[in-house]
Amino acid sequence: PRRSRFRGGAGAGMWAKGLWALLAALRAGWCLLPQAGYLHPDEFFQSPEVMAGDILNLQVYYPWEFLSSSPCRTVVFPLMTSGVTYWVIKSLQQLDICSSCINSYTLLVSPRLLFTIFSFILDYSVYRLAPFWEVDPWKALVLLAGSYVTLVFYTRTFTNTLEGLLFALLMVLVSSRKSDGSLAEPTSSSLVGIITTAGFFNRPTFLAFALMPLLYWAGLILDSQKSVKTVINHFLKLVLCACFTAIVFITADTFYFTSVGLDNIYSIRKSSLFDLIGQLNEKMIVTPFNFLSYNLNPHNLALHGSHPRVTHFTVNGIMLFGILHILAIGAGFKMLKKYIYQLIGVRSYYHGSSGLLVHSEGNPTLLLFYFVPLAFLSLFSHQEPRFLIPLILPLVLFSTSQNRAVKWKHVIIIFNILGALLFGCLHQGGLIPCLFHLEQLMRSPESSNHPRHYTLLFAHTYMPPRSLLNIKKRDTHIEVIDMAGSEEETLCQTVEQQANNFTCNDCHVFVIIPGTVRGTITKCGVSFKNETLIFPHLSMEDPPQISFLFSGNWRSQLGLYILQLDRDQ
Repeated sequence: PRRSRFRGGAGAGMWAKGLWALLAALRAGWCLLPQAGYLHPDEFFQSPEVMAGDILNLQVYYPWEFLSSSPCRTVVFPLMTSGVTYWVIKSLQQLDICSSCINSYTLLVSPRLLFTIFSFILDYSVYRLAPFWEVDPWKALVLLAGSYVTLVFYTRTFTNTLEGLLFALLMVLVSSRKSDGSLAEPTSSSLVGIITTAGFFNRPTFLAFALMPLLYWAGLILDSQKSVKTVINHFLKLVLCACFTAIVFITADTFYFTSVGLDNIYSIRKSSLFDLIGQLNEKMIVTPFNFLSYNLNPHNLALHGSHPRVTHFTVNGIMLFGILHILAIGAGFKMLKKYIYQLIGVRSYYHGSSGLLVHSEGNPTLLLFYFVPLAFLSLFSHQEPRFLIPLILPLVLFSTSQNRAVKWKHVIIIFNILGALLFGCLHQGGLIPCLFHLEQLMRSPESSNHPRHYTLLFAHTYMPPRSLLNIKKRDTHIEVIDMAGSEEETLCQTVEQQANNFTCNDCHVFVIIPGTVRGTITKCGVSFKNETLIFPHLSMEDPPQISFLFSGNWRSQLGLYILQLDRDQ
């Protein structure tokens, strides 16, 4: 059996453990602070926003994927994550344990906190997998916990985050070794089937990540079993558990999206149970198939942005993982060259090394766990960095082997500090504090005593999650207008209409706009009586000019303005 060779003594091990504990505390503490950076609208509109509307009865914006006319996302995971946290704070408020549990802070932080707790599944997986792949577990854990991808992306409510956690669990299930170092007999067929199916319903792209673990698992079974009956039994367990899991997801989604509705389930009479089952059979909804049907259409993908097929390899991988991605590509080319030489018979060049598990350049199987999903995801024209975050696990394990990462530790530290600041603080970083500020403003004692009508106009920002404003559906005195990236003429026309709306006597209109396009509003011929600057806020769609950053006006260029329209003028 192979034996791991970890460098460093007890002192180095204690230092690594202490550093990991510090980074783990930073992960939890920064979640509670909270992080102000806004990565992508999907972190809100694929889970918290929907559940806030369904469970807390708040005014929200339902994305098209969750409409009954086009259901493309399963409701199971949103219910199990954001849904559970919102149910808890709702129950605490109803029981008078916490009189004001539901506010913009708890609406933001409670789902994130649950995801942050779940993110330690990644740490557990690294600790379990490190000995299997002959890696120092604590060095790997420090590399994982210090990555800004873990600190920022894995503490957000993305379906990609859940995809990464399920991928990690799948890798743990297929990688087991006995105490003597030999490969253990696979015994987790049922769990492999459950996790693979759950991952598929969460995001159908999970199959790209699951392919290598499943092939590896199948290979271990075929190698370790001499009885055909035992092999068939393993695969039957997997298929049966996968089918059962699929039925659970399909049933839950069908209840949620059809006209039958969750609200009506509790009021049905026993005599109509068979009628209900009949309706569900007629309206059965399989969300992954709808997802694939939509995303396999190039025209639909183009609506969300088209990218060159090499974007994941050349841009997104480097943006997320920096030098680790570059090192993996370099090692991949070396190994590919080696196998080509071996295939054409030039084995003496490499001193007779052969087989898949060649260790002169590290374990190529880990590289396959990294590059095979990357290659499959690159087949689609829409390529965003967050699609690759599940790959951090095999990359960390590979980079820790043979102390690759240690040689570049200063580069890695600087890269992750800059990444954490950019995406955790700066990127659209004023929008969430802005929503906090507006929620407090609209719920101030002065507003409560004299109900007013508020119009909130957002321009050139990411889509604002309405749930963070904490507006009940019955409240009709608050209107949210999202102008997105409207042109100057359209924006000015809308602002002027609000200024000249004399049908409302006690109306308060706020325009929320980045400092980089602040000058656009001054051309609209309206005046403002109050303005609030929230710092920092970086809009990559309307980036600041470099020359302004070195002037006395630099804060306004990196800020978000809340402008109150002076309707008296």
